[in-house]
Amino acid sequence: MTWTPPDLSGKVAVVTGASRGIGKCVALRLAECGADIVVAARSVKSHDRLPGTIHDTVREIEALGRRALAIRTNVRDADAVEAMIDRAAAQMGGIDILINNAGALWWETVERTPIKRFDLVMDVNARAAFAAAHAALPHMVRAGGGHILVYSPPVDLGLLPGKVAYCISKFGMTMLAMGLAAEARAQNVACAALWPATVIESQASINHGLGTPAQWRKPTILADATLAIIGRPIDEVTGRAFIDEEALAEVGVTDLDAYACVPGGSPMRIIGDAARSSIWTHRTGSEQRSTTD
Repeated sequence: MTWTPPDLSGKVAVVTGASRGIGKCVALRLAECGADIVVAARSVKSHDRLPGTIHDTVREIEALGRRALAIRTNVRDADAVEAMIDRAAAQMGGIDILINNAGALWWETVERTPIKRFDLVMDVNARAAFAAAHAALPHMVRAGGGHILVYSPPVDLGLLPGKVAYCISKFGMTMLAMGLAAEARAQNVACAALWPATVIESQASINHGLGTPAQWRKPTILADATLAIIGRPIDEVTGRAFIDEEALAEVGVTDLDAYACVPGGSPMRIIGDAARSSIWTHRTGSEQRSTTD
């Protein structure tokens, strides 16, 4: 079966953390399918460890022939998030899709997690996703529907040891998706969670040495999985916590070799039983905000 990505012409998508990495890849892929994009992130200057800016992403989207709007946004500031959503809707003519990609990483034990680090992952992950969904929902309801997607894993308590704070924040995002899906179904607004089965090439995997390129997949797998979800009828996807492989398999994409960073490589799994012995269990002991800066 050959999968045809959805035609998103006339749609407006807000992508948080879209100055680089996964967020940028997703933004560009949505634009390739016809969507106009709001790029919401903090970076206006590029750095060696955090290359790329919101303006770089906008230029690449516009080169694809789509409209793009860069809004510098600190997702830890709920007022800034609300202002970003309202400005996006006003200048772009509405919001049809919200991708909550921005994230902070902190993998450490409870003993080695200062409260300020707990607050950071909660703010950037769970709280920011909640704030963005809260602000975007009225715009979608008025327009007759929409899609909200959060990048977070199915709730698996076996993943908690060594990264309790991080998992609380990420599982909180998934709970947001499940709860909002039930609340907004009648308004034709879908909400779902999406998570990679394996380590994805990103600034987090690069800066923290989470395996090698032979153990990574390209961020395009998450971008295509995103399209596979938002391109389906709402009743088929809302309230679900997807793994990228599953989302693609459900639209007929089962050959994933093209997503490997190194042909013939062995992508390292970060979900399910295989994750227990992978680098996913490694504690980084440092903050990483690969998608929000």
